[in-house]
Amino acid sequence: MFQTKGTRTPHDRRVPARTTPQRSPRSPRSSGSLADHIPTALALLGVCSCPVICPFCDHNDDKVIDSRASEAGKAVRRRRECVACGKRFTTYERVEELSRLMVVKRDGTHVPFSRDSVLRGITAAIGKRPVSEEAKQRLAADLEEELHREFDREVPSHAIGERVMGKLKELDPIAYVRFASEYYKYKSVGDFVQELRELDGRVNDVKDQQKLF
Repeated sequence: MFQTKGTRTPHDRRVPARTTPQRSPRSPRSSGSLADHIPTALALLGVCSCPVICPFCDHNDDKVIDSRASEAGKAVRRRRECVACGKRFTTYERVEELSRLMVVKRDGTHVPFSRDSVLRGITAAIGKRPVSEEAKQRLAADLEEELHREFDREVPSHAIGERVMGKLKELDPIAYVRFASEYYKYKSVGDFVQELRELDGRVNDVKDQQKLF
């Protein structure tokens, strides 16, 4: 049988073999609660959620259980839970001020204004008084905003101390007395007692307020 050039018989046709596409193995499903995966999700989104030291047990491992804007959008408030002791605490993230405010101390030296230093002084004065952490943070934030609004580059240290005392007086009178005793460095018991009497008189102006001392 003759074959014309350029044509093929049915026996010459080759059918390509069918190939079955290979499926990639599925990754095992991760277990755990939704809160356990929040740090990983934040990392994938480019949001830093580094662990901080727990204020209750000093353990350096926690998980973020809630994040939201605070202070009119000027800060991010994160609610954290310690993995070790299970207690919850709050942290704040803020943008660092581009223009640093300098504090002029009593001896004439200049140091950068530190919100953390002010907060430590407030916390020491309050001690174990029934004042929430959010109230302390709000006091420090209001003070910092007030200083940046009223002072350009330098602020006297006494202006900071007087403003802290004014805010503590409204927040907690006992904390105010503690802070004032350290700030004024009373030289005698009489000066201290006089301050207590003046404070007691101002507090008693409030209706149904009992005497403090």
